[in-house]
Amino acid sequence: MIAILDYDAGNIKSVEKAFGILGEETILTRDFRVIEKADRLVLPGVGSFADAMSHLKKYELDKAIKDYVKSGKPFIGICLGLQLLFESSEESPGVEGLHLLDGVVKRIPDGPGVKVPHIGWNSLDFPNKGKLFEGIDEGSFVYFVHSYYLEAADPSIVKATTDYGCHIHASVEKDNIFACQFHPEKSSTVGLQILKNFARL
Repeated sequence: MIAILDYDAGNIKSVEKAFGILGEETILTRDFRVIEKADRLVLPGVGSFADAMSHLKKYELDKAIKDYVKSGKPFIGICLGLQLLFESSEESPGVEGLHLLDGVVKRIPDGPGVKVPHIGWNSLDFPNKGKLFEGIDEGSFVYFVHSYYLEAADPSIVKATTDYGCHIHASVEKDNIFACQFHPEKSSTVGLQILKNFARL
């Protein structure tokens, strides 16, 4: 069973629907006991870094996430869910993230031909192809909606990148922690394959 964290932060229903298409059993929850028993855990997210961290702390899900990660079972963050795993974001100065991984989140710089937020399809490069991308060709397109991007401190955890006004760390993997800046649940067959790979870990 895949638990999807319900903390009032956006793209929960679309994530649930995508796993449903794959025939995976999911539950939307903020119940510690349900989270603890889940085979996999998903941290979705759309909105601001500060609001999301506030909601996680309100429901004490920051603690639940850290305990779950310690269990060694597969965990994935999607979009804002990726950003929350790191130290901080320029979007919300002074707000500390979950800091499960080292790195910071920065605003996409303005420039010629660059519209912020970045909304649309971009191709992926695989500097160190990870488990989420089994059966997926380099250069495949996925769907992004974001104004801020990850700059991970450790390049070895970066499994996919893209370029949009800057070099974006689009997906990371370390031990049982996985995360995507893009939306696999909105990325057609490529995205469904990514979620299928996660469900089979």
